[in-house]
Amino acid sequence: MCIFCDIVEGKIPSSKVYENDYVLCFNDINPVAPVHVLVVPKKHFANINELASDPEGALYSAEITKAIAEVAKIKGVSDAYRTINNCGEGAGQTVMHVHFHVIGGTNLTEKLI
Repeated sequence: MCIFCDIVEGKIPSSKVYENDYVLCFNDINPVAPVHVLVVPKKHFANINELASDPEGALYSAEITKAIAEVAKIKGVSDAYRTINNCGEGAGQTVMHVHFHVIGGTNLTEKLI
């Protein structure tokens, strides 16, 4: 099992921001901005490529997109936020369970973070 699967299953506590049948969204334990929430599908997909090739990928992708918008609304940053997905170790993915970072609450520059 991976750490995000354990969080989804409630084996590891998290600071939940939003949840539905398809995703769990929780505050990042190492935030890079005042708002830094992880959006994690409840089904394990190693990365965005696996998500895209799975028969249920379109459904989960739609739910992830809705959750990102809902998290931004809940956190009060819906007018300005950044969404980041790292695909593969070389891109900085450290947990091999696809996830999206919602970052905001401060003025962001054109740099990635």
